[in-house]
Amino acid sequence: MSDKHRYLKELPAIDRLLTQPELDQVSAPHCLMVEAAQESVAAARQRILEAQGTPANVDLAAIIADTRKRLSNKLRPSLREVINATGTLLHTNLGRAPLSEAALQAIDATARSYSNLELDLESGKRGHRYSHIDQLLCRLTGAEAAAVVNNNAGAVLLALTALAKGREAIVSRGELVEIGGAFRVPDVMAAGGVLLREIGTTNKTHLRDYSEAITDETGLLLKVHTSNYRIVGFTESVSAATLVELGQQHRIPVMEDLGSGMLFDLSPFGLPREPTVREGVEAGIDVLTFSGDKLLGGPQAGLIVGKKWAIDKIRHHPLARALRIDKLTLAALETTLSHYLDQQQAIDTVPVLRMLNMSAEEVKQRTARLADQLASQLQQHATVIRIEEAACVGGGALPLTTLPGQAIAIEPHQLSVDNLSYLLRTGDPALVLRIQDNRLILNLRTVFPSQEQPLIEALRTAFSTTP
Repeated sequence: MSDKHRYLKELPAIDRLLTQPELDQVSAPHCLMVEAAQESVAAARQRILEAQGTPANVDLAAIIADTRKRLSNKLRPSLREVINATGTLLHTNLGRAPLSEAALQAIDATARSYSNLELDLESGKRGHRYSHIDQLLCRLTGAEAAAVVNNNAGAVLLALTALAKGREAIVSRGELVEIGGAFRVPDVMAAGGVLLREIGTTNKTHLRDYSEAITDETGLLLKVHTSNYRIVGFTESVSAATLVELGQQHRIPVMEDLGSGMLFDLSPFGLPREPTVREGVEAGIDVLTFSGDKLLGGPQAGLIVGKKWAIDKIRHHPLARALRIDKLTLAALETTLSHYLDQQQAIDTVPVLRMLNMSAEEVKQRTARLADQLASQLQQHATVIRIEEAACVGGGALPLTTLPGQAIAIEPHQLSVDNLSYLLRTGDPALVLRIQDNRLILNLRTVFPSQEQPLIEALRTAFSTTP
C-alpha cells in the first residue's frame, strides 16, 4: 500500500471526529458542525492527494482545530460591522452613511414592540405610513406633500411611471447618467414605460432644445443632477426655474432627480455649492427625488417631495406598495430628519456631517497620535509613516471634492500587502483600508474615535498570526 493510500485511510470518519472532546462540547447547530467537519476532512484529503513525494502524517489535532475554525466562521454573521479606514465617507460597498445614535435608538425601540405604523392613534382608524415623515419633510423643504420609498432608484422609477407612463420625457443628453450597479436613467425610463426624448449635446443644452422637442406626446420635463461626475469647460445647461417656466407655459410637469440631495447649503464646510431640496421646491419643480443614505446621513430610502397633485398620484400608484419602506427604516428616517430641524444639531449629530465638518488639523492630530502608537507596536513587522492624504465624499456625491488631511501608510516587512489586507478584512472586527503604491493606507476621517483601539488590535492580530 502506498503512503498516500495509507494516510487517506487514516483520515477520521465524520461521526468519530465529532465525538472528540474538543468538538463534542461545542454548542452549535449539528448541521453546521457536520459541514465544518466534512470540509476539514476534505481539505486534509486534498492535501494528501496533491502532496509531492511522501505526504505529511494525518494530524487529528490539526483537523480538529481546522474544524473549529471553520465552524466559527460559519457561526459568524455574514453582515457585520466593518471599520472603514478608506477615507471614503459614503462608501457604497460598506453601507454608505452610518446612522446617528438617536436613529439607532429609534430602530431599537420600534423593533422591540408593536408600533402605530399604519394606525392613527387619535381616531383609532387605519392610518398611512407616510404620515410619520410627510409633515417633517414638508417643514424641512417647503414642499406641499412628500412620500418615501425604499431607495432613490425606486423613487425615480415610481415618479416617472406615475407621471409619464406611455408618454415622452424630455431630458438633456448630458444628464443621462449611469451610477453604481449599472443604474442608468434611460433604462429606468424604459422600465417605467416612459419614452426617452434626449436633447442637446453632452456639454451644452439650451432652452430652445427643450422648446423644440415639446409635442403633444410630451408628458414630462426631466432634470437629472449629475451627482457622480462633472462636465467642465465649455458648458451650458438650463436652470430649474427656467425649465419650470417652460413647463407651465405648456402645462407639462417638471421633475428633478437630485441624486444625493441636501437639506441645507454645504458651502460653510468649504465644500462646493450644491442645490438644496428647498431651492428646487421654491423654483416650482413639481417633483424632486433624492437619497436618504447619502449626504442626508440616514437609512437607505428614496425621498419624494413636491406639489400635492403629483405626490398624490405617486402615492396611489400600484408600484408604490411594492417599493414601500418598513417600520425600522421609517423610525431611523424620522429621527434623522428631525436632526435637521436645527442645523447645528444636524452637524453635531449626523455622523456624515461630522466627518465632513472635521478640520484638516483635527485629522492630522488624530493621525499623528495613532501613527506613533502603531510605529511603536508594529516596528518589528512594518514601517509606519504619515503621509498627506485627502479623503473623498463618495456615494456618487461631490465627485470633484477632496477633504484635506493626513493618513497613515503601512508597509509590511515580510507580508505582502494583499495578504495583510485579506487578514484585516477577514478579522474580527473587519478592517478595510486602501492599497496604494504597495502600502496600506489608513485614513482616520472615516474611523470613529471609539474604533481606534479595536483598529490597533486588528493590526496587531493580523501580524501576530503570521510567522
